[in-house]
Amino acid sequence: MPKRNIELIELDDNDILVRKIALIETAKRCFDLRLQSNAGGNLSVRLACNEAIVIKPSGIGFNECTVDNLMVADLNGEVLAGSGKPSKDLDFHAGIYRARKDVGAIVHVHSPWATGWASAGLEIPCATVQTIEKVGRIPLIPLGPNGGPQRSEDIVPAVEDHSVKAATLASHGTIGLGKTLVDAQYVVELLEETAHIAFLREALAFAKGLNNVPLPAAGLKQQNAV
Repeated sequence: MPKRNIELIELDDNDILVRKIALIETAKRCFDLRLQSNAGGNLSVRLACNEAIVIKPSGIGFNECTVDNLMVADLNGEVLAGSGKPSKDLDFHAGIYRARKDVGAIVHVHSPWATGWASAGLEIPCATVQTIEKVGRIPLIPLGPNGGPQRSEDIVPAVEDHSVKAATLASHGTIGLGKTLVDAQYVVELLEETAHIAFLREALAFAKGLNNVPLPAAGLKQQNAV
């Protein structure tokens, strides 16, 4: 894709500040809920101009995000502001924003229960009514070539459908999409809760010798929308 002329992107300093503050709050919530530790994972939010995002740089933990260390990049992954090292996740974040005009924020974490399912090569089953209603199917995106981390070209096609709100990355983590950071945050929280419940469900069913315990109806989401 040809690069945009970054001089044509009109950035609003006040908008950048507001989005940075919102991102810091979301990052700290993820950290406090133990959805992400150390400097892994990433999160980003689209700016009002629609042509750029605020994103966490590489090497900065969720609990260490500040107004001064967050970066601004365009949707081709070109850094517009910030002195840190661009995250390796920048490419797939930018790719999702290009493909999904409805997405205003992305939260990517390595939450243990959800990542456990992904590391086992299993999709998280929609084990609760809330998961069916709020998220729907949660696709599992396989590892990249030679067992490496997923690339933008592996991730973006799996979430191009506007009905997809979440995905898991094999042996890697989870992705939540939303119109706002709060929306995307709630998605990854629900993924982690569902993964935990689904594991307990499977364990209890096995312990009791139960087979084919029914899951919530796949059509529930459509029924409630009527």
